[in-house]
Amino acid sequence: MSIYLPIAEMSLNMLILIGMGGVVGFLSGMFGVGGGFLITPLLIFYNVPPAIAVGTGANQVIASSVTGALTHFKRGTLDIKLGIFLVVGGILGSCLGVELFTFLRKLGQLDLIISLLYVVLLGGVGSLMAIESWRAIVNARKGKVVVVHRPGHHSLAQRLPLKMRFRASKIYVSIIPVLGIGLVIGLLSSVMGVGGGFIMVPALIYMLRVPTNVVVGTSLFQITFVTAFTTILQSITNQSVDIVLAFLLMVGGVIGATYGTRIGRKLKAEQLRMLLAILVLLVCARLAFELFVRPDDLFSLSFIGG
Repeated sequence: MSIYLPIAEMSLNMLILIGMGGVVGFLSGMFGVGGGFLITPLLIFYNVPPAIAVGTGANQVIASSVTGALTHFKRGTLDIKLGIFLVVGGILGSCLGVELFTFLRKLGQLDLIISLLYVVLLGGVGSLMAIESWRAIVNARKGKVVVVHRPGHHSLAQRLPLKMRFRASKIYVSIIPVLGIGLVIGLLSSVMGVGGGFIMVPALIYMLRVPTNVVVGTSLFQITFVTAFTTILQSITNQSVDIVLAFLLMVGGVIGATYGTRIGRKLKAEQLRMLLAILVLLVCARLAFELFVRPDDLFSLSFIGG
């Protein structure tokens, strides 16, 4: 059952697109990530142009993130105050990212840069998360108590000025790293079409010491607003958002996020982080393979108007 995508200018199977959205939505609800790091590569693998995949992928993240964030809000595992500061930083990063996206597109290097960024970021973050999660699982089996925050130890984020108390997260830190994390996520959202949860989740846990159960809901809250803003900018600036494609992905995303949140509640924190790390590394490996494998068509011909 094929459907024509007007902006992408191609016909694709509607059920497959809904299925993609469902898988990404499920993972979003389970791990607290927007899922853009997965949906954008999946669309590229399905021969959707990278520019369209980035612009539309960010839009799909909104639906699954809203569903997951509302669920966590009802459970009381969402720090709205912390999320607002992350959103402010994210909007600033999105503005910078859209300008960079437009510049790279004009240079003709957008496809390559997107793939390289995915390989580097996913590989680095996935490896770090896998190592830490494995250590946590081993220590848990041995009965060792791991102290995340040692008494008398203060990280750089806690030594910076402009401190503020975030009661829902039970932390007292400077807003500078909070805004910085949001800015980086906004930049990645506009350039790579990701929600940024695969970076925000570990950053909030290890840099700001936010409890894992609060991180998931807060991450989805920030992703919702930043990706919505990014989508509007991309649509106005680069006309790279396909509404038909976005709608199909959203339908699957909303359904998948509901079930993903339920499954996530049954798993331990270290198990969630390990599963997310494995997923990130698998996507990284697939993209890295595409960079080095010989393409089927070495050259392409197109008509250039005079």
